[in-house]
Amino acid sequence: MEIHGFNKTTLLDYPGHLAATIFTGGCNFRCPFCHNGALVLNPKEQPLISEEEILRVLEKRKHILEGVCITGGEPTLQSDLIPFIEKIKALGIKVKLDTNGSRPEVLRACIEKKLLDYVAMDIKNTPENYSLSTGLLKPEIEKIKDSAALLMKETIDYEFRTTIVKEHHSAKDMEELGQWLTGAKRYFLQSYRDAEGVIEIGLHAHESEVLEEFQNILKKYIAQVEVRGI
Repeated sequence: MEIHGFNKTTLLDYPGHLAATIFTGGCNFRCPFCHNGALVLNPKEQPLISEEEILRVLEKRKHILEGVCITGGEPTLQSDLIPFIEKIKALGIKVKLDTNGSRPEVLRACIEKKLLDYVAMDIKNTPENYSLSTGLLKPEIEKIKDSAALLMKETIDYEFRTTIVKEHHSAKDMEELGQWLTGAKRYFLQSYRDAEGVIEIGLHAHESEVLEEFQNILKKYIAQVEVRGI
C-alpha cells in the first residue's frame, strides 16, 4: 500500500464511530476543489508510512477504535487494497472506504468479500458536467454510474456526497442529480472551503441559503439529505 498519511483518531471521518484515517497516494481525477492536492499531484514526493507500522498501531488500538477510514487520493487504485483491508478486518475493526467510484470492479470485489462496512462515494457533478469537476477531458461516467447503482442496491451502508462549489453547481444541477440518484439512502452536500493545498485557487462556496435551497431540491428525490460545513 502506498500510504502517505495516518490520523490515529478522528470523530469526523467515519460517522458515528471513533476511527483512524489512512490516506493513500495517487488519484485518477484532478478535481479543482480537491484539498489533498499533494497526494493527488505529487504523491511520490510525500513521506511514506509502511503498512506494517499502520497495522502495528491498529493492533495496539483495536479495543479503542471502532473503525478505520481509508481515503486518498483514490484508494481503489492501490493494487493491494483488498489484502490490506483483510488484515484490518482480521483485527475486528470496521472499515469505511472513501472512493470516487471510478473503479466499480474493485468496489464490487470488496463488497462481495464482505470487507466494507460503509462506503462514502463522491458524486462530483451531473454526468454532463463531470469533466468540469474532475479536471478530465473524458471521465468514464458509465463507471461512475455503475458504482452508484451498485451501492443503491443497499447490500452495504453508504452515502453519496458532493462538494458544492459556486462555480460548478447550480439549482438545475441539483434537480438533475436528484433525478439520477432517486431513492438513494443518504446524500450529503459539503460546502466548499478554500484551503492551502487546493488544486485550483479562486473557487468559492455558495451562501448557506443556497445550500439549503439545494438541500430542499434533493429532498424531493432522496429521503435523507444533509448539509455539512455551514
